[in-house]
Amino acid sequence: MALFKTVNEKTPSYGGNCFFAENATIIGEVEMGDECSVWFNAVVRGDVHYIKMGNRVNVQDGAVVHCTYKKSPTTIGNNVSIGHNAIVHGCTIHDDVLIGMGSIVMDDCVVESGAIVAAGAVVLQNTKVESGYIYAGVPAKKVKKVPENLKSGEIERIANNYVKYASWFK
Repeated sequence: MALFKTVNEKTPSYGGNCFFAENATIIGEVEMGDECSVWFNAVVRGDVHYIKMGNRVNVQDGAVVHCTYKKSPTTIGNNVSIGHNAIVHGCTIHDDVLIGMGSIVMDDCVVESGAIVAAGAVVLQNTKVESGYIYAGVPAKKVKKVPENLKSGEIERIANNYVKYASWFK
């Protein structure tokens, strides 16, 4: 079973039909909605500030979700995929977003709905990732508008697939 740990009298909570891998770690002031999943070796650490996630959020293998002490909480909307080994730190991610594998989203960033942060991108502190655009590179820059086929073909497909994959482990 995943490690759920209370810190400073704050205990993680989650909705229905969630999946947590045996070696996932969820700590402190973490609140998750329905159909969320936290995969192998992933860490969601709400020890220094809160982390709030909507419904159908998947935190893939090796990813880290954290925040900054008394300064920058992490808020994640609905239908969000956080790719393998990504770092999401002290930022706001709106609905229907894909955070690519190995990318980093730093403190006080806002990733608007329908955006994609490309694999390996580094979104620097205080950056606004505009709705409906792909941001890529180091540091991440706006590359192009998200084509319609990527909205359903990547953002929706990956979120839906992770709900399905989670069902295989229950």
